[in-house]
Amino acid sequence: MNHIFFHGKRHPGEMGAPEITRFLSWLAVEGNVAASTQNQALSALLFLYRDVLEVDVPWLDGIVRAKRPPRLPVVLTRDEVRAVLQRLDGMPRLMACLLYDAGLRVLECCRLRVQDVDFARNQITVRSGKGDKDRVTMLPASVKTALARHLDSVREQHRWDVEHGAGWVELPMALMRKYPNAGREWPWQWVFPATRLYRDRATRQRRRHHLHESVLQRVVKAAVRQAGIVKRGTPHTLRHSFATHLLENGHDIRTVLELLGHRDVTTTQIYTHVLNRGPSGVRSPVDGMPEA
Repeated sequence: MNHIFFHGKRHPGEMGAPEITRFLSWLAVEGNVAASTQNQALSALLFLYRDVLEVDVPWLDGIVRAKRPPRLPVVLTRDEVRAVLQRLDGMPRLMACLLYDAGLRVLECCRLRVQDVDFARNQITVRSGKGDKDRVTMLPASVKTALARHLDSVREQHRWDVEHGAGWVELPMALMRKYPNAGREWPWQWVFPATRLYRDRATRQRRRHHLHESVLQRVVKAAVRQAGIVKRGTPHTLRHSFATHLLENGHDIRTVLELLGHRDVTTTQIYTHVLNRGPSGVRSPVDGMPEA
């Protein structure tokens, strides 16, 4: 609607790429909106023209894009991480441990499948992570026993589901066509399944979805409050803490980059600014002065 009012209530069908470019550039320059707001407006306009009006809008190179200002990540100390984990139990605790111990993103953790966990090689394979990339990260020894016990209970639940006509999970469409029965096999099951079954409308299969990310977000935020931590802690904060603590321990930044699945080292370097010693190990002059 703002796009229409900006151009004097002209019908969208009478406007095209120049008008879209002018409006989005105005949002960035005059409106001073956040980058996410401008991207949301761009997505809405592209949907309007391509899917509703069925008008092909060429790539808009002339748009002045709103810049996303760099923000330092919120990082918990080791004691704060311990305090948060102590206030969690069950599946959320195990998932939170993987966020901190293996550096997983929330959705990466939720979407883990049984075959992605390799106990023999102590590694976790992340499939189709951010940027649709696969990567390998470590399976920490601290969670192996608890994770193995958890998978035993998940397998029992899956066996019960199969016996009662369920036991299916969602698969990528190409795999569903090639291996129509794979969605019921144990290796494809979610490591962290939801508590309820649902019936897929297209296949009529009774399936389990993976645990929704909002469940983990809610309980971690509650644990942060209960621990009396004033920082704005979320599940993703555990991943930030994982990266920062690895760098504090002297691990190479390239190794941390690979474990996190970052595309560029500049993304990983943001964590060096959180370290107590700073990115170059600089100390304040006052720290070397004798006490008066």
